This record gives sequence, structure tokens and C-alpha cells, in this order.
Amino acid sequence: MLKYLGTESTRSVTAIWPLRLSGAQRGLSLIPRAVYQIRRTTFVVLKDRLMKKPRDSEVLRRRNKRQHAVIRLLKKMHRGGFEPSAFEIGNVDVTIPDLDPAFRGYRIASIADIHLDEWLNAQRFGEVIDLINQQHPDLVAIVGDLFSYEVDGLSQQMVVSLNKLRPKDCTVAVLGNHDHLVGATAVRDVLWESNVIDLSNDVMTVNKGQATLHVAGVDSVAARKHRLDKVLKKLPPIGPAILLAHEPDFADVSASTGRFSLQISGHSHGGQWIVPGIGPPIRGLYSRKYPLGRYRVGDMTHYTNRGIGTSIIRLRINCPPEITVFTLMPPGHP
Repeated sequence: MLKYLGTESTRSVTAIWPLRLSGAQRGLSLIPRAVYQIRRTTFVVLKDRLMKKPRDSEVLRRRNKRQHAVIRLLKKMHRGGFEPSAFEIGNVDVTIPDLDPAFRGYRIASIADIHLDEWLNAQRFGEVIDLINQQHPDLVAIVGDLFSYEVDGLSQQMVVSLNKLRPKDCTVAVLGNHDHLVGATAVRDVLWESNVIDLSNDVMTVNKGQATLHVAGVDSVAARKHRLDKVLKKLPPIGPAILLAHEPDFADVSASTGRFSLQISGHSHGGQWIVPGIGPPIRGLYSRKYPLGRYRVGDMTHYTNRGIGTSIIRLRINCPPEITVFTLMPPGHP
């Protein structure tokens, strides 16, 4: 039974389009341009924020146009089509202190950074949904950035796809910075129509008899909409708690409360490019400290999902898109 609290809403080159051997070198030659584009976009975002420049429809239109130009360029170099083998299913076992044995083996399938657009369209995202359902999750958690630079023309595609999710309990989500960029109200409407519980600055509780598991979320830190204080007020004082937070570096703050056993994040896309032995050389704001994978922050386990979509450049190197499946275990149970 679910109780909803509150009303507020070193592998080979991997590319989104698999590289032909004859085009591999050309694909790698795009890396300097990708770095430039990422730095340029980051500068524009920071400049807009510092100058408090409104992000009107014309700004979004120009950014979306640049995205489509990059997609068309890469389509000339790569094959299309969806390949399930390109998506990595990451299985992560997490010991949760105070977890009741009734929740032993509870499975949470998590995705982040969908960025629904011309490449990760409804058809491809539908096949990602199939991969998620094949994991037989108890709960599905979407950790922000459902959209990139537009929502109006894609909202119904997202609704149709999300309604195909089949968790045993429910699907929950928090918003990311891009969701606020395109319009938080419109994105929340999509979640509502998709029967997805918006946990941005909110809490819900899963019950199994007398046993409880609290799942909380904070709104986007980059958009300055996070209100952990509200979450802590709503969070019952007893029972294990998990936090969804789009931006991973927020783990330092959430761990300091001592209230959460696990934080699940996204935002970084894993850097989209991982150098063996070094990690991602490109780390954006709010994902510089915890860019990908598993960490221990104080007494809290923290995991940053690499995401399933991309932004700026449609290319991943040694950084495949990821669906993470967390299996929760009580202490003393292998």
C-alpha cells in the first residue's frame, strides 16, 4: 500500500548511433567540437543566470535548432535504429539500515536524463520502457530532465511512453534543470497525465503491513527550486528513507542530515566521455564531485546514473546509457 504525504507537486567506443568502423576516426574528431559546445553552452547558461536574462521561447528555439543541427550531422556518420545492447543494466545492491525484512529484495529501477527529442523519440523511448519492465521493478524512479529544449510538441509522446511502465507499486519522479527550462508546470502536467507521482520537495511512503519505506525527492538544485527543509518536515521521524535529487553533488547536503540511507541522482550523463583510469574529463556544475557510479558520502550510499539521453552532442565514448536497478537489503542479509 502506498501513502502519499503532501500535495506539492574501459569498453569500446559507444555512440548513440553505433559507429561504422570507417567513421570511427571521424566520430572521435568531433570530441574537441563537443568540448567547445559544452563549454559555450555552460557559459551562456551562467551568463543568463547572472544577468537574470529571461529564457523566452526565442532562446529555447535557437538552442533547439542547434541540437537538431548536431543530430543531422551525426546521422550522416552513423546508422540509426535502437539497439538494446547499447544500454547497460546496472545492478546495485544496497544495504539499508533499519530496513524491515519485509522489504528484502525490493527493486527500484531508476533512469535519468531522458531528454526526449529527435533521437530519443517516442519509439526508442518505448523500447527503453520495455527494458525497464523486463527488470520487474517494484518501483520506478525518474531522476529529472525528461525534456531538453521543448515540451509542447513532445508532451503526449512522453505521456504515452510513461503510461507503459509496469512497476508493482508506482512510478515517481523529480524535476531537473531542463524541466524548469522548458516549463515546470507543463512537465508536471505530463507527470500527472502519466500517473507518475511528482516528488519534487515531497515525500511518499510505501507500506508492507506495518513495515515502511519512505521515498523523498528534492526539486532541481540548479534551478534553485530545492527545499530540503520542507522535505524534512514532511518526512516521518521513523523508518528508512531514500532521496531522489537530480544534481548529484547535493549528496553532501543530504548526507549531512543523517536521515537518508540512499540518494539517487543523474544530471551528469556520466560526462558522456570517460577516459580509462581518469574518468570523465567534462564535469558540469553540480556534478563535479560525484559524476557517475557509486559513492559513500558519510553514512549514506550515493549513486549517479549516467542517464539514457544526451545533450549538446549526441555521442558517448566509454559511457553507455544506463538503467540502474537497486536491490534493497536489510542489514545482516546477504
